[in-house]
Amino acid sequence: MDKIRAIKEKLKQLQIPILLSLTLGLAPFFPEPHILSKLRWIVGGVDGMELLDWFDVLLHGSPWIYLFIKTGKVLN
Repeated sequence: MDKIRAIKEKLKQLQIPILLSLTLGLAPFFPEPHILSKLRWIVGGVDGMELLDWFDVLLHGSPWIYLFIKTGKVLN
């Protein structure tokens, strides 16, 4: 029973980072998540990327970085 309680507590600590990642990290959702188009642009070469595009990567990538860091802390 204590293991179940510990797992629930860990999941509770990840609720906000997951919510941020699924909302701000993926917005706008259509036609595709903004972060995916920016990452494709970076992988394909950064030709034509301006400062605003890098800001978009930072803005939409921050929730994902926060989720990865928080998940690492929760699992340790």
